[in-house]
Amino acid sequence: MLDDRPQRRSWPRRLLNRAEVDRATFFALLLRSWQLVAGAVSVVLISWFFSPELQGYYYTFWSLLALQTFFELGMYLVIISAASHEWSKLQLDEHGEIAGDATAFSRLVGLGRWIAVWYGVLAVLFSVVVGVAGAVFFSLKPTDEISWFRPWIVLVVLSGGLLWTLPWNALLEGCNQVTAVNRFRVWQAIAANVTVWAAISWGAGLWAAVATAAVRLAAELFFLGWQYGRFFRPFWRKADGPGIDWRADIWPMQWRIAISGTFSYFEFFLCTPVLFYYHGPVIAGQMGMTWTLITALQGAALAWVQARAPLFGMLVAKQEYGELDRVYFRLTGISLAALAVGSMAAWGLVCGLYWSELWMAERLLPPLATAIFLLATVLYQAPRCQDFYLRAHKREPLWWLNALSSTLIGLLVWLWGARYGATGAATGYLAAVFTFILPSKTYLWSRCRREWHQDPADDRVVSSGSDRSVR
Repeated sequence: MLDDRPQRRSWPRRLLNRAEVDRATFFALLLRSWQLVAGAVSVVLISWFFSPELQGYYYTFWSLLALQTFFELGMYLVIISAASHEWSKLQLDEHGEIAGDATAFSRLVGLGRWIAVWYGVLAVLFSVVVGVAGAVFFSLKPTDEISWFRPWIVLVVLSGGLLWTLPWNALLEGCNQVTAVNRFRVWQAIAANVTVWAAISWGAGLWAAVATAAVRLAAELFFLGWQYGRFFRPFWRKADGPGIDWRADIWPMQWRIAISGTFSYFEFFLCTPVLFYYHGPVIAGQMGMTWTLITALQGAALAWVQARAPLFGMLVAKQEYGELDRVYFRLTGISLAALAVGSMAAWGLVCGLYWSELWMAERLLPPLATAIFLLATVLYQAPRCQDFYLRAHKREPLWWLNALSSTLIGLLVWLWGARYGATGAATGYLAAVFTFILPSKTYLWSRCRREWHQDPADDRVVSSGSDRSVR
């Protein structure tokens, strides 16, 4: 006789459910956890095998590569939002092919064909412009001890290839393939980290960055072409039905994200080049290593919200606003708590290293500067979560505020960092977040949510498909 009683879930499964950890979030957290562990291993290896000056060049390489934000223009987020709305009427069949509403299918294919051309042009421009700009920047601080030119050029070309693969991952995420994408990223990160560790240990120097970029690009091409070959097959030819109207469906959100995304470079990546220029490669290396660990913590905590971005978009498309709010508020609370706990643990680790006077301590920022950066990151987490909520509506109403916020951070980091070093840069970052970004973004987010989700019978309702933004 079959037992038809409901099966009791194991305690680990119940714990994960209470923490809102589905499969997509699990792999996102696994990726971020690996990045934290791998970051710690990299800290040890870089501290052991790299001179302080070489460490500064290594992290400045990555900070300058982040100039891709000026080319990518935030399209990754637009693609996820646009694709998620079409995917609400589609699904994968048992053969891994797209099935469902013909109009949604045609519009999705049109979106994919458009981004293929767009990102192809961007990848070429990025390789040329950033390659030349970086060469000029490093030439301002000439040195005979470090050979940086050839590894820099090869790294930029490989990064251009990675830029071209970026929209295909965004398309998969928007089509609710977040679990598969995050699982792939775990294996990709492991392969890239093992490669860079081997290269550092073998004395490859700056070529270690080239090696990890090459492995990441090879893994991307394999994943997209092998696991999702059937998924992408329709994108090779034009669909018979209607396509994406770029002016109506993409441009209203794109130009807003493009502006805020471009200015985000000053928020995330300006510290290391500023300290490199004004205070030399040694303190830039400390900044780069510390910031890498902080952003890994921030990304791990954001995984709860980021992994559900396609779900947010589908709930908005169905106008299930109550469920949207329930999921969002719970995930945001978990994200904030996780980041706060992780930040306290990270600061305790830095204090322990400095207190014990271990040789690794000098490769990280001092406890005071680290604490200020961590506090600013925790305070900034809620506004970051709010951005995912708003973009699920296929809108970017706070583009101007994001651009202004990033500019303010960049200005204070530059002015105070140039004069007072890392502590000054950290203080400028915290001042911008606490006095301006957190209160202003929270107020405007609340206003958008209130207006967009009013009852349709209300004359003041703002349709979820409208392009209206808060002025």
